[in-house]
Amino acid sequence: MLRRILLAMALAGIAGLGVFWWLTIPAVVAPASLAPHTPNLANGLVAFNAGGCASCHAVPNQPDRLKLGGGLAMPSPFGTFYAPNISPDPNDGIGRWTEAEFVTAVLKGTSPQGAHYFPSFPYASYQHATVADVRDLFAYLKTLAPVRGKARDHDVPFPFNIRRNVGVWKWLFVDGKPYAPDAARSASWNRGAYLVNGLGHCAECHSPRNFLGGIVAAQRLAGGPNPEGEGWVPNITQKGTLAGWSVKDIAYFLETGQTPEGDTAGGSMARVIRNTSQLSAEDLAGMAEYLKSLPPIEGPPRPKRAKSG
Repeated sequence: MLRRILLAMALAGIAGLGVFWWLTIPAVVAPASLAPHTPNLANGLVAFNAGGCASCHAVPNQPDRLKLGGGLAMPSPFGTFYAPNISPDPNDGIGRWTEAEFVTAVLKGTSPQGAHYFPSFPYASYQHATVADVRDLFAYLKTLAPVRGKARDHDVPFPFNIRRNVGVWKWLFVDGKPYAPDAARSASWNRGAYLVNGLGHCAECHSPRNFLGGIVAAQRLAGGPNPEGEGWVPNITQKGTLAGWSVKDIAYFLETGQTPEGDTAGGSMARVIRNTSQLSAEDLAGMAEYLKSLPPIEGPPRPKRAKSG
C-alpha cells in the first residue's frame, strides 16, 4: 500500500513538472514569420519616443538621452533590476541581435538566449504593439552610437531570480494579443489607445499590482503605490486628477509637463515627459482623447500621512 502511494506521488510530481515545463516554455518569433519589410526610420523614432526607451536605458546622470548604455536601477518588491545596454554595441549591447531576436524580446519577453526576461521590462504592454513598429524601432536603434559597458546584474533574491518561474507569470498576466482597434471610435482615439496601452505602457506605473506583481485588471490606470517603492502614482481615469482636465490640458501636459494649475511634472514622470514631448501634436491629442474617455475607476486607498510631532 505504501509503495503504491509513493509511486502515485512520484508520478504526480513528474506530471506536475511536465506541466510546469510546458507552461513556461519561452515564446519566440520565428524569423520566417517576418515578411519582407523596408524599415521606416522616422516611424522607428516615434516608436522610440512613445515607448520611453530613453527613460530607462539612457546612461544615468548624463545629458544625452540617446546614449543607451543602461544602468538605471529600478527597485521593486521583488528586488532591484538594472536596465541593460540596448545601444548597437556588438559586445555589450544589441549590435549582434537579429531582427527576429529583437521582435521576440519586445513582444514576447524572451532573450536571444531563450530565457524569460523579468517583467521589469514592460513587455506585458509592449506585446500590444505592431510588429512593424517594433521592426522600425530596431532599425532606428541601430542608427545610434554604440556604447560600451554592460549594466550590472539584477539584484533579485531567491525564488524570484529563477527565470523559468517568469513563464508562469506570463501565463497569468500576458495574453499575447496585439491591439485591436475599436471600430466604434475615431481614428484619433484608437491611435491614442494604442499608444497608451501599448508602446506608452502607462498602466505599468499607473495601476495597482497584486502580490505576484501583476496589474489588478479591475483597477487598471487607477493609480497606486509607486512600483519603485516611494510615493504614490496618480489615478489617470476620470476618477482622478484628470477628471477636471480637458483634452487640451492633457495633451499640453504630455507635451510640456505643465499642469493646468501651473505645477510641473517631477520624479519619474519628468523622464516620461522628455519622451512624450517629442511626439506629434496628433499623437498627443489621441492619447489625451483616449485618457479623457476612460470611465471613473476607484483606485486603492492612499495611505494616510503620519502626523508629525
